Amino acid sequence: MAEVLSIVLGGGKGTRLFPLTQARAKPAVPFGGKYRLVDIPISNCIHGNLRQIYVLTQFNSASLNLHIAQTFVFDIFSNGFVEILAAEQTFEHTSWFEGTADAIRKNFIHFRTQNPSYYLILSGDQLYRMNLRDFVKSHQKSGAAITIASTAVSREDACQLGILKVNKNSGITEFLEKPGPDKDIQDFKVPPELKKEKNGKDEYLASMGIYVFNAAAMKECLNNELTDFGKEIIPQSINKLKVNAYIFDGYWEDIGTIRSFYEANLELTTLRPQFDIYDETMPIYTRMRALPPSKMNFSNMTQSIASEGCIITNASISNSIVGLRTTIESGASLNGVICMGADRYETEAQKKLNDEKRVPNLGIGKGVIIKGAIIDKNVCIGEGCRIGIDNIERNDGHYENYHIVDGIIVIPKNTILYPGTVI
Repeated sequence: MAEVLSIVLGGGKGTRLFPLTQARAKPAVPFGGKYRLVDIPISNCIHGNLRQIYVLTQFNSASLNLHIAQTFVFDIFSNGFVEILAAEQTFEHTSWFEGTADAIRKNFIHFRTQNPSYYLILSGDQLYRMNLRDFVKSHQKSGAAITIASTAVSREDACQLGILKVNKNSGITEFLEKPGPDKDIQDFKVPPELKKEKNGKDEYLASMGIYVFNAAAMKECLNNELTDFGKEIIPQSINKLKVNAYIFDGYWEDIGTIRSFYEANLELTTLRPQFDIYDETMPIYTRMRALPPSKMNFSNMTQSIASEGCIITNASISNSIVGLRTTIESGASLNGVICMGADRYETEAQKKLNDEKRVPNLGIGKGVIIKGAIIDKNVCIGEGCRIGIDNIERNDGHYENYHIVDGIIVIPKNTILYPGTVI
C-alpha cells in the first residue's frame, strides 16, 4: 500500500449544498453531529493502510485546513501524511481548477515527488465504508490500467449517474454519463454472472467516482486538455486502455444536495442505520475534543443523537441530531432537525451582555419549536421562535435570515433569530 497515493477531490463551489458551503468547503460540512464529510474518505484510507493522502480544494478552504491540521497527524515513523493542496498559480498554470482531471493535472508536480505506482482517486462528499486495500489489490490482480468502483442502482437512480456497461469478466466496454429517464439503456444491465442485487430493482452499474489508476495510465490520460474524469477521461480511456469495474455492494450515498444531506443525516438516527457510526471495526476518525459528556435535564429524546458537550433542559427531541456544545432551553421541541452545534460556550459575562443588548444566547431558547430544518453552527434562536411547524409546501428561495432548499429550511451559520420569529 506504500506504492499508492490517495487523492481526495474536495469538489468545486458546492452550490447544491449552499448555504452550508457559504463559508466552508464542501468536504468541511459537518455531518452526524461531530464529524466532517472529509472524515469519511480519509478514514477509509486509514483502515486500508493508505497513509499518503492529499486533499485538493480551492473554495473556502480555511476551515477544512484547520480541521485536517488538528485531526490527522501521523507519527514520524509511519511516513504518512494528510495534506491540503489548494489551487495555486504557477508558471505553467494560472487558472483555477476546471474539473476533477484538471485538478489532478495541475498538482502532478507535487504527486511526482512521492513516486507512486498507483493513484487512488476519492470523492470528498460521499458516505460509504469500503475496503480500499481490497479495491487496490483487485486492480493489481486484474491487470487493468484503470479500475472504477461501481455500485448497483435502479433505472430511476441511473438517470443522474454515470452508467457502466460491463462484460462477464468485469471489463468496462462503454460508459454513459447521466442517461436521463427516456434513453433506452437495456443493454447496460449487469450480466447475470456479476449481479449482486441489493434488491430486485438494482439492475445497472453506476460509477461511484472512485478510481485506481496505474501511474503510467494516469500520465497518459492527462496528456491533453480534458478537464473531467467522468465526462471525458473515462469514456475516452475505455477505447484505448483496459478498464475494469470493481463492484461494491455496501451502502453508498452521494451527498450532493441539501435533500440528500438531510436524509443521510437523519438515517443515522434509525434503529438500524445503513451507515453505522457505531461500527468498532471501522470507526470514523475525526478531531478529538476535550468536551464533557452531554447533560440531559428532565428531557425526552426519541430516536435521536446527541454529541458531546450538550446541555439539554426539559426539551422534547425526536428523529433529530444535536451537534457539539448545543444548548437547548426549557420547553423546546425538535422534530426532524439537524442542529450542528456551536464552536464555543458562552460565559456568564457574555450572556449578561446579550441580555443588555436584547440578543438571544447561543443555542435554542425557551419554548422554541422546530420541525424539518437544518440549523448550522453558532446560531442564536430566541425564546418562542417557530420554525417549519405549519406543514405547508414551501417554495425554494433565499431570504434575510434563512434559506429554503429542496423544501427544507436552512438557518445559516452565525444567524441570530430574535424572540418570537416565525419561519
